[in-house]
Amino acid sequence: MPRMIFINLPVTDLAASVAFYRSLGFTDNPHCVDDEAAGVVWSDTIHVMLLTHAKWRSFTSRPIAPPTSSEVFLALACDSRAAVDAMTEAAGANGGTADINPVHDLGVLYSRVFADPDGHVWEPLWMDPAAMPPNGAKKAEAQLAD
Repeated sequence: MPRMIFINLPVTDLAASVAFYRSLGFTDNPHCVDDEAAGVVWSDTIHVMLLTHAKWRSFTSRPIAPPTSSEVFLALACDSRAAVDAMTEAAGANGGTADINPVHDLGVLYSRVFADPDGHVWEPLWMDPAAMPPNGAKKAEAQLAD
């Protein structure tokens, strides 16, 4: 079995959240759906479980972060700059908030950041491997920190 990631997110409106993620290009996981949870798929190895607050609380007693917080920053690799733009614009047009942070355009790395309807933070990004300088990842991280 390949190494996979399953991201679990508490949501206030399950149907609206499923519709939001579909608008971004996620597909449904028909094996993970009931009245309190729904699975959506980004790739063969990246799955997101959307859980009602009641379902979330059955897994943990820790409080659900308010929508204005940033409990985690989830980055998704896209095939192109245009795909980054399309995902971010779809987020803004379908109940999320586009560009909650400034756009990063370092030439070698391009990203934008949006929040879903529950405030979960996502960063679609594109990296140009042909333009990657030696020690590129470290240099790009240093540029982002400035």
